[in-house]
Amino acid sequence: MAGRVVVVGSANTDLVCLLDRLPAPGETVLGGRFFEAPGGKGANQAVAAARLGAEVTFVARLGGDSYGDRALAGYQADGVDTRYLVRDAQRPSGVAHAQSSARPPRAISTSRGMNSAATSTRSACARITCAMRL
Repeated sequence: MAGRVVVVGSANTDLVCLLDRLPAPGETVLGGRFFEAPGGKGANQAVAAARLGAEVTFVARLGGDSYGDRALAGYQADGVDTRYLVRDAQRPSGVAHAQSSARPPRAISTSRGMNSAATSTRSACARITCAMRL
């Protein structure tokens, strides 16, 4: 048995641009491959544990946007229990904007979106704790 895991953490969509080199301040660098990828420290841990066979419950917050829709579908496809994942149609999901070149460093900026709204995440943690004691 692989065990049960509860992950409380962030959920983001990574918007990644691969460049030959990073731009200097104020400079625009053309070209590069762009892609979206699931991300967030908590989401990455939840998905990795589920793929390794653990029974995973993920507690997080997503906005009511297309990023949240795709993230939720991805977690569910990987077998992650998302019943404590809170959605808010009025707020955006978290995103990370990453610029990366063949050589370090990378440049990453984030827009926390729903990750910054922790009240209902705490409530979900309390419900899980109570349920696990039964």
